[in-house]
Amino acid sequence: MKKYWILLIAIALIFLGIIINSYYPAFSSGEYALNYFSSGRFSCGIFSAGIFSLGVFSIGIFSIGIFSIGIFNIGIFSIGLFVLAYKKRLPKILFKAKKEV
Repeated sequence: MKKYWILLIAIALIFLGIIINSYYPAFSSGEYALNYFSSGRFSCGIFSAGIFSLGVFSIGIFSIGIFSIGIFNIGIFSIGLFVLAYKKRLPKILFKAKKEV
């Protein structure tokens, strides 16, 4: 269980975002964006996209988050040119186990 806490938090935040967005508009965009779903030059939120982005799921040139995509990244699971990430094998839950009979 202790290996899967990041994936469980990510899944819970996705469902929380769907619930929050159905009752309250949780989107923001602009120069400085701060909301659940945010996009802009400087954005901060659970799902964020921008030049400088900070969030659980972040996409941008400079991105900081658990799952981040960009050129310069700081995160646990990151994809980019310069990556500072926690390198570890992927969880076994992502692969099907072959059973021998």
